Amino acid sequence: MRVPRISRTRYAAVGVVLATAGALALPAGTAVAAPTGDSTTGPLLSYVVNTKANHGQVQKVEKAVTGLGGTVVQSYEQIGVVIARSNDTKFAEKLRLAKGVDSVGASRTKGITASDQGKADVAAEPTGTAAAGQEPYEANQWDMRQIGVDKAHKISLGSRNVTVGVLDSGIDATHEDLAANVDASQSVSCIDGKTNTDWKAWQPTTSDHGTHVAGTIAAAKNGKGVVGIAPNVKLAAVKVVDDAGMIYPENAVCGFVWAGEHGFKVTNNSYYVDPWMFNCQNDKDQAAITDAVRKAVAFSQRKGVLNVAAAGNENIDLAHKTTDVSSPDDTTPGTRPVTNDCLSLPTELPGVIAVSAVGVNGDKSYYSSYGKGVVTVAAPGGDKRYQIPNTPDKDGRILSTIPGNKYGYMQGTSMATPHVTGVVALLASTFPWASPDELTEMLTSQAESHPCPTGEFNPGGAGQWKATCEGGADDNGFYGAGIINAEKAVQWWR
Repeated sequence: MRVPRISRTRYAAVGVVLATAGALALPAGTAVAAPTGDSTTGPLLSYVVNTKANHGQVQKVEKAVTGLGGTVVQSYEQIGVVIARSNDTKFAEKLRLAKGVDSVGASRTKGITASDQGKADVAAEPTGTAAAGQEPYEANQWDMRQIGVDKAHKISLGSRNVTVGVLDSGIDATHEDLAANVDASQSVSCIDGKTNTDWKAWQPTTSDHGTHVAGTIAAAKNGKGVVGIAPNVKLAAVKVVDDAGMIYPENAVCGFVWAGEHGFKVTNNSYYVDPWMFNCQNDKDQAAITDAVRKAVAFSQRKGVLNVAAAGNENIDLAHKTTDVSSPDDTTPGTRPVTNDCLSLPTELPGVIAVSAVGVNGDKSYYSSYGKGVVTVAAPGGDKRYQIPNTPDKDGRILSTIPGNKYGYMQGTSMATPHVTGVVALLASTFPWASPDELTEMLTSQAESHPCPTGEFNPGGAGQWKATCEGGADDNGFYGAGIINAEKAVQWWR
C-alpha cells in the first residue's frame, strides 16, 4: 500500500476480474510464452482479470476460473470484476486464452509478509491548555490554522448528509474524538477484495494510520483532544490495508466500488496500490492492474464520488519518471527503468485529486513527491525538521487521533491528503448539488497560489532531496493550483 513511506505508509460499467493464483509478476517488458505442459502447483496468489461489465460475461469468467481449478471469492458485476484464487503457476497464462477475457494480471508477487507500516511516530503525550472555544490540543494544530480551518468553522462544520470514505487501515470507532462520526452501517473490510461488514473486520489491528487520517478529516468538536476540518460529517471506514500493511489491487477495487454503491461524496486514499510503485503498460500483469483500478475509480466517479490521493513520499518528479527502485514491495525490490506511461495508482488516474505536502513554512516538505500536471493542490503534511513557535509541543508534524483514545504525530503526503479531503467535505456540505468536477473546480479556484522556489530546491542537504519545480505561481509541480484554503472554499460563492 505504500504511500510513500515517511511514517512507513505508502500507503463505472467496465470489466475487471480479480483472481488469486500462483504465477509471479514479471519485470516490465518480459514476454509470456503460451502455456505448455501440465499445471504446476505454487503459492496461492491473486490476479486481476478484465472483461466486459455484464452478468453474462462475468459468469463466463467465473466458469473459466473454476474450470482452471481456481476458486471464485467475490464478483463485482457493476464493473465486471471477479476475485478468485488458484495455486496453479500457469493460471494467468491459461486464463488469458479464455473467451471474453480482456487481460489478466498477478496482483502480488508473493504471499503477504510482515511490515512495519502505519505506526505513528508518537511524541510524548501532547500538552496544552485549551483557550476559550478550543479543543485541549488545538493549540498544537498549526496545520489547521495554516489553511484557515478555525475561520471556516465560523461558517460551516460540515453536514451529516456528507459521508467521507477513509480507504485505509480501519478507524478506531470507539475513540472519544471519532465515535460520534463513524458510521458503522457504511463501513466495511475489503481485505482480499471481499466485503465483510462485521464490526471487528474494519477496526484497525496493526496500524494507527487510518485513525490518524480520520481525525484530521472529522475529529469531533466536543471539548476533547483535537478538532477535524469537517467535524460534523460522517466517516466510513473502508479497510483496504491488511495486517502486513499492504493494499493489493483487489482491496482497492473493492473499496472504490463500495464507495460508489454507498453514496460517499469523497474518499481519502493515503497510499499507493501494491506491489508496484508504478504500473507499466508494457507489462501484462501491471497493465491489467491499471485497467482494474481505473475501472473501479471511474465507477465511483460516475456515482458522484470525488477521490483524493497522496502524491507520495519519495521526492519523485511524477511528471518525469525515470527509475523505480521500490518494486515489487512484497518480495525483493529491484531497480528498473520507468516512463510516464507507468502510473502510480490511484494518484495518477483521471479525475483523482493528487496532493503534495508542505511544512509549517508553507514550502514543499522535503520528502513530498511532485510533478507539473500531476499534483492538483498542496496541503499541510508536516516536516519534523521545523519546530513551531508558540505551541506547547513545537512539533512540525501533524497531530491527530490514534487508537486507544490517544493522539500522536505523523508526517507525510498521507497526512496532507486528509486535509484536502476535509475541505472537500466542507464544500460538499455547503454545495450538496456539486458534482466531483464542480467540487474540484471550487477547491482549486480558492487555493492560495504558491510560486516555485528560486533556484534548485534542496532542503535535505548533501543533494539527497534535490528537486526542480516547473511552472508558474498558479500552476506548478510542487503545489499544483496552490495550498488549499478552507475559509475561502466555504465562501466560494462570494
